[in-house]
Amino acid sequence: MDGLFTGYASLFGVPDLGRDVVAPGAFAASLAARGAEGVRMLWQHDPAEPVGRWLSLREDARGLRVEGRLNRAVQRARELDALLNEGALDGLSIGFRTIRARPERGGTRRLEAVDLWEISLVTFPLQAGARIAAPARAGTAPAALVRDLHALARRMAPSRRAATPSTRPGSRPAAILPARSARFA
Repeated sequence: MDGLFTGYASLFGVPDLGRDVVAPGAFAASLAARGAEGVRMLWQHDPAEPVGRWLSLREDARGLRVEGRLNRAVQRARELDALLNEGALDGLSIGFRTIRARPERGGTRRLEAVDLWEISLVTFPLQAGARIAAPARAGTAPAALVRDLHALARRMAPSRRAATPSTRPGSRPAAILPARSARFA
């Protein structure tokens, strides 16, 4: 439990409960000017509750992808880390100043440029899809890597039908058998 996590703080083209829709590129100028270090990580948008720092903020085809680390020296951050690891907390929400927006049909507002000030971990995000992915846990590997390692181990293991060195006539002890050469695909 090292406080690392990733997720999406905002999704492009998806209306939030306030009927705002963020357009692709809306964060570009702000991110270029501030960088990840200039955007605060808060708890519930409370400026008195900084809980960590953003390691990476970038726009991709889906939205604003974030990578952050909770500061485990802060009591609230330790509590949030525990809640993230239990799956009891996963919301993200952005705090910003609107630079350029235009009204759209249906009463929504299209945010074309925003000045991003902070991104908060929240209990209930205004945009339903603004979520933290499963936190990165030290010592755990992605499922695909685990499957690949198991498959490699099976390929390298001797056949179960083959006789063991102790059952073959004239076999040498295992300690002095020649080493197998490993092949990696």
